[in-house]
Amino acid sequence: MTTSKTTDNTGYKEAYRDHLGNVTQEGKRLKIHPQRPVGRHHSVRRIVSWVLLAILFTGPFVEIGGHPLLLLNILERKFVLFGVPFWPQDLHLFLLAVLSLVVFIVLFTAVFGRIWCGWVCPQTIFMEMIFRKIEYWIEGDAAMQRRLDREPWTQVKILKKMLKHGVFFAISFLIANTFLAYISGSGPLWQIITDPPSEHLQGLFSISIFSLVFYGVFARFREQACIIVCPYGRWQSAMVNEDTIAVTYDYRRGEPRAKLKRAEHETEGTGDCIDCGQCVQVCPTGIDIRNGIQLECVNCTACIDACDAIMDKVERPRGLIRYSSYRGIEENRRKLLTPRVLAYAAVLVVLLGVVTYLFATRDQLQAVILREPGKLHTDLADGRLANFYSVKIINKTFAEVPVEIRVVEPAAAEIIPLGDLAQVPPQGMLVGRFLLALPREGLMPGRNPVGFAIYADGRFVSAVESAFLAPHNVQKKGS
Repeated sequence: MTTSKTTDNTGYKEAYRDHLGNVTQEGKRLKIHPQRPVGRHHSVRRIVSWVLLAILFTGPFVEIGGHPLLLLNILERKFVLFGVPFWPQDLHLFLLAVLSLVVFIVLFTAVFGRIWCGWVCPQTIFMEMIFRKIEYWIEGDAAMQRRLDREPWTQVKILKKMLKHGVFFAISFLIANTFLAYISGSGPLWQIITDPPSEHLQGLFSISIFSLVFYGVFARFREQACIIVCPYGRWQSAMVNEDTIAVTYDYRRGEPRAKLKRAEHETEGTGDCIDCGQCVQVCPTGIDIRNGIQLECVNCTACIDACDAIMDKVERPRGLIRYSSYRGIEENRRKLLTPRVLAYAAVLVVLLGVVTYLFATRDQLQAVILREPGKLHTDLADGRLANFYSVKIINKTFAEVPVEIRVVEPAAAEIIPLGDLAQVPPQGMLVGRFLLALPREGLMPGRNPVGFAIYADGRFVSAVESAFLAPHNVQKKGS
């Protein structure tokens, strides 16, 4: 019975592409305890992570000219990207920018694989550079964590688990508040923090829910977010090919594997891989990179550092696991500029050109002038005809803008304001009404075209076309 079970497990391990590395043959999840990564790649990743974390946590509080660097207030439809305000009317710019980002990701993945996941992705940075470090600090390295999980619930174990999960939730609460600052702005967030909780029960409830979600992801869900949930890992299978640069095991140099022997003649005919398993022990997703490129690999380089350290100890060259491609390993050459990569690059250049042009020519003011429905015309005391118009001017800047509405045609027209139409508030909207008066001479029965020009601080901004309705007996004076 034992032999049969061992045989089944061996076959299960060999069919690594048919199942997830963190799931047993019985369908149960394997809890992964990766060893603490150490090495030159990890040192660089740590520096990159701290820089990105500093940007993330300070972003909502950094201001340009008194305004936020980044604001994504979906509820109030206020958006600021790098100090530049956007309105819902700029949706086409946002969609083009997102499309450009998608094409860039496709291009980047086709060349460098899933390097985003291991170096820049917030999930990986939070997990490996914050939560995993805290776990090492409280519970120890991988072996100590496994031993602690097997131990009965003693007072020491309870204290360690409570401390770890308490810190985990506190950091999750901080992350949730940071994301709230990106949505509401730093000012409203500070008001919520300083006011009594009873005044913001709905906000406190929402933050608590988001904090619990973040806590669940980093305390329990962990690598499954990358393996199961994240769509980028699924896209990778369609975007990578044999020329894609990724963390790769040099099987030509490493095989056949053999345990390290003391006598030199005992190692003849074997590869450089001594089958120590360190590359598997440090992997945060629990895969064996020696099996080849896999969806679960996030290119975190932990296996590269672990393998390089072993190669140093056994006095063999580094690079048994390295950044390379299948073609680079198989044929010892790289080909980055493939036809597909060039096609992606051409599409990206065109998109970026269009987006740049639209951003550069984007109007800071946007005006809409419409004749009010339901009101045909009005006879003025001086014999002229008038139509009512509603005007809406959107100010996309952070400064108050003086505006003026002028009539382009017909020249004899006169604007009679029905309220203040002189100023548009910063990041605001001017909504008003006015009368357009025209002499009867020259008017045609029915619709007559009229043109308006909008000036901001004396500078022409945009032209708006509308219509003027006249009665059928318009030619009869004084009727």
